Amino acid sequence: MRRPARSASTSFWRLWRSLVILTGEPWLPPSVRPAEMSNAKERKHAKKMRNQPTNVTLSSGFVADRSVKHHNGGGKPFRAQKQESFSGASRQRQTRMTHYSPSEPDVNEQSSSKVVFKKKGGWKAGPEGASQEIPKYITASTFAQARAAEISAMLRAVTQKSSNSLVFQTLPRHMRRRAMSHNVKRLPRRLQEMAQKEAEKAVHQKKEHSKNKCHKARRCHINRVLEFNRRQKKNIWLETHIWHAKRFHMVKKWGYCLGERPTVKSHRACYRAMTNRCLLQDLSYYCCLELKGKEEEILKALSPMCSIDTGLTFAAVHCLSGKRQGSLMLYRANKYPREVLGPVTFIWKSERNPGDPSESRQLWIWLHPTLKQDILEEIKVVCQCTEPTKSTVCIPDPLLTPNQEKSQPKLPDEKIGKKRKWKDDGENAKPIKKFIGDATRDPHQLYSWSSPTTGILISDLTMEMNRFRLIGPLSHSILTEAVKAAAVHTEEDTEDTPHRWWTETCKNPDSVSLHHRQEAIFALLGGITSPAEIPAGTILGLTVGDPRVNLPQKRSKVLPNPEKCQDNEKVRQLLLEGVPVECTHSFIWNQAISKSVSENKISDQDLNRKRSELLVPGSQLVLGPHESKIPLLLIQQPGKVTGDDRRGWGSGWDVLLPKGWGMAFWIPLIYRGARVGGLKEAIMHSQYKRSPYIPGDFPDCPAGILFAEEQAKNLLEKYKRRPPAKRPNYVKLGTLAPFCCPWEQLTRDWESRAQAQEESSVASSPSGEERDWRGDELPCAPTPEKTRQVSDAVGTLLHACSEPTGRMDTECPAQTGIEWAAGQDAARRRLCVLRSRASLKQLSAWCGPSSGNGRAARQIPSRGQQELTREACLSLLGRFPRALVWVSLSLLRKGSPEPHAMICVPAKEDFLQLKQDRLYYGPQEPKHSDPFKSKIRKQKEKKKLEKRQNQGHTVSEGLEAGHPKAEHQAPTLGLWSGPLPDVTSHCSRVLLGFVTQGDFSMAVGCGEALGFVSLTGLLEMLCSQPAGERGLVLLRPPASLQYRFARIAIEV
Repeated sequence: MRRPARSASTSFWRLWRSLVILTGEPWLPPSVRPAEMSNAKERKHAKKMRNQPTNVTLSSGFVADRSVKHHNGGGKPFRAQKQESFSGASRQRQTRMTHYSPSEPDVNEQSSSKVVFKKKGGWKAGPEGASQEIPKYITASTFAQARAAEISAMLRAVTQKSSNSLVFQTLPRHMRRRAMSHNVKRLPRRLQEMAQKEAEKAVHQKKEHSKNKCHKARRCHINRVLEFNRRQKKNIWLETHIWHAKRFHMVKKWGYCLGERPTVKSHRACYRAMTNRCLLQDLSYYCCLELKGKEEEILKALSPMCSIDTGLTFAAVHCLSGKRQGSLMLYRANKYPREVLGPVTFIWKSERNPGDPSESRQLWIWLHPTLKQDILEEIKVVCQCTEPTKSTVCIPDPLLTPNQEKSQPKLPDEKIGKKRKWKDDGENAKPIKKFIGDATRDPHQLYSWSSPTTGILISDLTMEMNRFRLIGPLSHSILTEAVKAAAVHTEEDTEDTPHRWWTETCKNPDSVSLHHRQEAIFALLGGITSPAEIPAGTILGLTVGDPRVNLPQKRSKVLPNPEKCQDNEKVRQLLLEGVPVECTHSFIWNQAISKSVSENKISDQDLNRKRSELLVPGSQLVLGPHESKIPLLLIQQPGKVTGDDRRGWGSGWDVLLPKGWGMAFWIPLIYRGARVGGLKEAIMHSQYKRSPYIPGDFPDCPAGILFAEEQAKNLLEKYKRRPPAKRPNYVKLGTLAPFCCPWEQLTRDWESRAQAQEESSVASSPSGEERDWRGDELPCAPTPEKTRQVSDAVGTLLHACSEPTGRMDTECPAQTGIEWAAGQDAARRRLCVLRSRASLKQLSAWCGPSSGNGRAARQIPSRGQQELTREACLSLLGRFPRALVWVSLSLLRKGSPEPHAMICVPAKEDFLQLKQDRLYYGPQEPKHSDPFKSKIRKQKEKKKLEKRQNQGHTVSEGLEAGHPKAEHQAPTLGLWSGPLPDVTSHCSRVLLGFVTQGDFSMAVGCGEALGFVSLTGLLEMLCSQPAGERGLVLLRPPASLQYRFARIAIEV
């Protein structure tokens, strides 16, 4: 039952209550407003009255207290209810009577009446003791005319808002309801009319969206692909990008959008997956270069780019046959051991007719995207490939511009807003472009190059294949469960299918027999305990069916099944010899077949429709001859192959599959128990394997130099964002390069140090006899008192050699590329990393401490290695001057190393204190003085003074004067400004190298670090240390003064 309509007499009071709710206090016309208010209340009242009309004004006599005012023409006063107490006693508020006179007041309406006010000390007449007259009667017309302006002002205040908030937001919180924002009837009736006007006004203000931009239209497949193509103009997405974007923190690196780390806390979980179960990674951003031609020509062209001194080459027997995957380090032609290009892995396609020299061979070279451009240009030079050819690779369409997208055919109106139904258009159906190009290549750049001289064809197959990596002991078990070998077509299957290549293959008995052999070997993998048991780099080719057909209903965890490998003889042969050469064949080498497999893939929509048509829901879907056949290539990854501990940790399998099938294999692998990792997990994987990470751990590579510059720039910006009181002062901590590693200056200073010591030794022996490199004769680690003297000698020598150095604030001094000398000797003086296997084995034997107390420091190492003599050290330094050595460090006590930590040489007193107290952590660096602090303060004061002086100038003059100042980089408080001094002797302990990777190791239960040390400094340290303490160094983080003992090791 509806309420009866309210009478017209209540309209005024309804407006009054609305005004009370809107403004928060009773509304009074100007003649009855308080004349005395505090400053806070005055500002509050002025804010509320800022939108009032001009004829409503406030009286100028505001006082702190509110007074009682009368309406013009008499009437009862409005009394204030609040009372103020002064000195513990209450008193009544002072009141003042004001009267309103119209523009032409009537003389007859005035009288001589007086109003008496009660003030302190008794009753007095008027505020000043004077009498004021008030009218005895009023005229209705005159009074109404006077009140009309006030009533209209009150109505405007009720109807107009004084803030940006909506009507329902002005209600008290206990009266608000969630539905008030869209349902006006949820508001009180007195506010519904205003809310309705606001709603209508908001509707008109909304931008009208076109019909093809609604939610369903955006979800339409054609429009969504066009939108995704537009968003990939700068950074290309992988096929698993959308899956990663929902679960990972994404970063834009190397021209791709990649998952950095999961959004959930999973650091320990990922380590457990790599150790006990399986970790899955998408490495499809890796680049692939294909070389086609005669085997002799390819090997002849690539041999100058590698050296047998570093390990295997492209001509390794097992790799050349196509049986194993190889890895090596590429250099510029005939530039070994300097001018390195980076590490690569390679695969040879197995020979059809072994021993036939006229057969054309295929070689795939896989490399990191940061190394692609340099290596590709060098390969084109050595292969003499200058003529571009028309590529057989499927070149994707160029990305559409916004103008081109507008010209694309739009969906008809009848499809918008309706549920899309499946329609079989048969042969008239047009395939939608689903594949995007390569991010490391210009869209207009060529894909293939040929050489008329050598007959070699180079093709860029980047983004033409997907590469997934499974790490962990259960990786092969998950593979065997998620992937099933393809069924062989029989003569009865005469139905025409899009997979004609497989039908033709099944007609050949030899091909069918080879497929069954591959299937049998693949089945044996399910019972093997760990992939590390299989020979490193083993390759297995296989053709499998659609993995989406066997997708389980929910996720499960797969365990190895020993029943699958009951034939112990075949398993033993597989573990010893690996996969036979014939079984490494795969149709993925054929680009035409790979393209056909990608284009004829059954869509998920069609597959789900066929599942819905099953008579028994949830039963096995049998596609028969229409099931897709996908060629794969499985490559075993050996994991940790250096050192004596944890051999085979991190081993697994790499899966190569055609493009377009990424998500079809990704989801089944996850449903079998694989945990997904990102770039951060890849860094952890390389750190636990103690192998260099690409590109950060290659300081002599162009990609590594660029990476170090970008990292130093980012860390410097992050450092400057903090105030000086909330960031460490690296000058006082004695850290010259906290954000980069000055490798060039480190090797140069060590060479100068060795020359200075050599000159001093020659000067001290007049007979000219050479001194033996022993710990008691040539100490490498001087005491802190002698460090200053050595520093002065080295500094004088460096001053004689006029060599520029970099600024710490603006650029990384490690990457300046300064040459030690000019002319022919300049190339030999360039920085390099020692990668000779024989030399590394020699150093590894020297770094280990000798057992026994009575043995001499110069003992003959085991395994036929040379003894540590001066001649052996000079021979090694002669071959590799200014070289760095890759080392691993393990802390003896507590502590967690950090990147850019300093590796230092212990002094003699450090060893003495360590012998006395085995729990001794290490020495502590004394605090340094900051010589730049006063200089920076003076510059700030000078800048303030100039700013005050330039305040009177115009803006244009100030801008013109500011241009030359912008070029000069102001020094940063806490960082070393200007050229760096001698980095080796700047602190109390001699600097040996820097850490590039470091953290607490969950594998060994202590802090571990990886980094580089100077070869010259390492040899001097080993010669100076006693036999029992050989290999001990000190580690100090950049933001700490505490040194900690660590043991150095070189693993080969």
